[in-house]
Amino acid sequence: MNNNCKLLFLSIVIPLAVGGLATFFSKENIFMFNLIEKPPLSPPSWLFPVVWTILYILMGVASYFVFTSTQKKNIIKIALQSYVIQLLFNFLWPILFFNLGLYFFTFFWLLALLALIIFTTNLFYKISKLAAYLMVPYILWVFWAGYLNLGIAILN
Repeated sequence: MNNNCKLLFLSIVIPLAVGGLATFFSKENIFMFNLIEKPPLSPPSWLFPVVWTILYILMGVASYFVFTSTQKKNIIKIALQSYVIQLLFNFLWPILFFNLGLYFFTFFWLLALLALIIFTTNLFYKISKLAAYLMVPYILWVFWAGYLNLGIAILN
């Protein structure tokens, strides 16, 4: 495997590992999602891991395009730092939501995550338009997750 393939693989594995670790740390409490009241238009539970897997792959590919860009190194560094920060927020959300049941707090956490994703996407856009476009489904899903999170907070 050449270096670009290895780097692409690593770029995809990192967000998948973040999501996998978050699931591992909250797996004991994820079952509660089936027991709580959910707002209208809530998707079935099986859809979440499917969507998140796709989103993690897309954001990994996006980060690869940014990392391998020929743009100035300082803007790439800032974009990737922002990417890592939003990944950290992403990692902590299920732990706060499922393990601690902090429904209202996690709604505001998601708003902060959404702002970080939009900020990161904007930085990605300055480096690679394709990388930014790959982040759009993530923005849309987190916006939708905010609706679900707020609905759960209100109903429970």
